[in-house]
Amino acid sequence: MNAEVSSSPAPQDSPPAARPAPAGAPRLLDQLRNEIRLRHYSIRTEQAYSDWVIRYVRFHGLRHPSEMGAPEINAFLTHLAVESNVAASTQNQALCALVFLYTAVLNLDVGDLGEIVRAKRPVRLPVVMTEGETERLFAQLRGTHKLMALLMYGAGLRIIEVIRLRVKDIDFEQPAIIVRDGKGEKDRAVPLPRNTVEALQAQIAKVRALHDQDLKNGYGTVYLPYALERKYPNANREFHWQYVFPSPVLSVDPRSGRRQRHHVFENVLQAAIREARRAAGIQKDVHSHTLRHSFATHLLAAGTDIRSIQQLLGHCDLKTTMIYTHIMKTGPLGVVSPADRINLDATSMGAAPQRPPADRADSPATSPATVNAPEVPPRPARNAARDRVGVIVAPPRSRAAGLRRRGLIALLLLGFIRMFTSRWTA
Repeated sequence: MNAEVSSSPAPQDSPPAARPAPAGAPRLLDQLRNEIRLRHYSIRTEQAYSDWVIRYVRFHGLRHPSEMGAPEINAFLTHLAVESNVAASTQNQALCALVFLYTAVLNLDVGDLGEIVRAKRPVRLPVVMTEGETERLFAQLRGTHKLMALLMYGAGLRIIEVIRLRVKDIDFEQPAIIVRDGKGEKDRAVPLPRNTVEALQAQIAKVRALHDQDLKNGYGTVYLPYALERKYPNANREFHWQYVFPSPVLSVDPRSGRRQRHHVFENVLQAAIREARRAAGIQKDVHSHTLRHSFATHLLAAGTDIRSIQQLLGHCDLKTTMIYTHIMKTGPLGVVSPADRINLDATSMGAAPQRPPADRADSPATSPATVNAPEVPPRPARNAARDRVGVIVAPPRSRAAGLRRRGLIALLLLGFIRMFTSRWTA
């Protein structure tokens, strides 16, 4: 298998010529795109599947996929896992793309793929920020980036769902956000954070001014899903279809070729969150999806039932939502480590010794209310002392001493009980 994989790709210097297609027949990639659009797959799926087909053909020396079958697919997938060392999800995506190519485009049965060397899929826990870390992160964000990140954290939205929000999807009366065509082409309703209402209204006012300017310049159209543009020819110019977070520049639609205004690019928000994490000093791998994880975990810690969180996140399976039960604020499974139950000297492990706070004018020890107060000697730690009302304060005892004392009292009580019972029976 390894020998076949290593010898399959042709040298990059002199690749063999590809098999010429019949006259008038659409190219293979055009057929692939047509089948993907026929099934209403997303543009990202179209791009990913096209890239995998190109890599598959190049790997086997520009041979046409109709001339290959299960052994070549097996060799390519094994190469990805063994030599390219890709993740399990990447290898699975490549497999789905090739199976779609053969079954939906070429109408061929790939048959049994045999023993494929599969990349091991790791089981990972999502990264979650505490509420304090979340506040520090938002303190470093500004403007539109802060508003978009707050919607992700306050409503549990994915980054693609935030940047694709349209004006008509914001309901200020409910208040709610309607997520259209989410993952798996599912719609859902999520709560609109009340502290974002004023900022969202100001953002929509900016979008209206920008849209009016585009209309004056002869543009003003926006992408509409499916066949809505043919059904409603003027809908792409209406304001309520515009994106809440539009791109600052016009761009050409890759499918229609029309120059119009699309939504903002997601990398802009991702870069802003990375910079905010560094500025806040958060020592975690925080990215945009961490806000969604934190949304679910903080709701769960506040007592929200797991079924409601599943609906808000748009999960099909409850098992996907159950992952957040393992990263609660109380620790994994709510277990307290036994190391926290013993007394240890932290300085023996390299920790810096704790120093008493320096005398400062604004510190509690030297505040104006206590500057002229008489100095009170400290209470002895091991000897009994008399407090301000004359009550004898017992010295602190250890846990073991308390247990011994209780045991002695229990033995004395048991002895008295036996003595009285023996006299009563006599």
